[in-house]
Amino acid sequence: MTETRFDALCIGNAICDVFAHVEEDFLLQESLIKGSMRLIDTEEAVRLFDKMGQTVRISGGSAGNTAAGIASLGGRPAYFGKVAEDELGDSYSHDMNGTGVYFNTPRLRDGKPTARSMILITPDGERTMNTYLGACTEFSPSDVDETVVAASAVTYMEGYLWDPEEAKKAFLKAAEVAHAHGRKVALTLSDSFCVDRYRSEFQSLLSDGVVDLLFANEHELKALYETSDLGSAISGAQETGALTALTLGAEGAMVITKDETAKISALSVDNVVDLTGAGDLFAAGFLFGLARDYKLSDAAELGCICAASVISHVGARPEWPLKTTAAQSGFEV
Repeated sequence: MTETRFDALCIGNAICDVFAHVEEDFLLQESLIKGSMRLIDTEEAVRLFDKMGQTVRISGGSAGNTAAGIASLGGRPAYFGKVAEDELGDSYSHDMNGTGVYFNTPRLRDGKPTARSMILITPDGERTMNTYLGACTEFSPSDVDETVVAASAVTYMEGYLWDPEEAKKAFLKAAEVAHAHGRKVALTLSDSFCVDRYRSEFQSLLSDGVVDLLFANEHELKALYETSDLGSAISGAQETGALTALTLGAEGAMVITKDETAKISALSVDNVVDLTGAGDLFAAGFLFGLARDYKLSDAAELGCICAASVISHVGARPEWPLKTTAAQSGFEV
């Protein structure tokens, strides 16, 4: 394999996150399923925002968070995502490049505004997301810079890309280019409801070898294999032959290969403030570890360290350098 310019290329929906702390009753009043992600239209986005009270705005998007996490570790990430030529698009582009992420996707002109997600945080730290995709739906194969894909050790993509048809085509194009240059392709399942929508297609991506590395949490993996038993879901993952990085919340994480599994304990977090981004930052640590040729268990441990750091504050982006946090835990980054 030739030398890489980027440790990972992350591709996903470029979304500005709008956070608010709410009580459990707020979710009941709005008929929202706790911990879920739903897609909303412009009218609902405006209505919900008006009811949220005090908010905090931070650039987000699952793959964007992962890219920012890799940069915070001292890595070399790139990112593809579509924003509009508007105020939020300016902010998003500034934030990404300012964190050290290579981000140069052409911006949308005279179309939908930049996406935003209203994230409701309940007292237990769980988040319920209400997402307006806006400009994200215009991401297409023409936005896939093949030179960047070819120069990236891993191309990591969101399951959410499977919603818009053109983004799905872009996913498949990027995967083809990556494999043509001897690179790896990773998929994060994103959400159990996303899995329910595209279960057979996601299974085919794994069985056909389009995806080499799968990221999932326990609920998503169970949904993928239509089982309530974690052991059965793990067996299903092993049968694909792909490498699976499975997060288990407070129970830590597992690395699953065709021949074996390894369990990694979670770090103790004294004050869980906001679970947003825990999976995204786990992926950042894991991908960084792979790029540095860590043992799989060590890469997963670094992922757990990154996840523990991000859930101790509001927002899915690191507030202090993860490189420092990792070094304090004995990692040479």
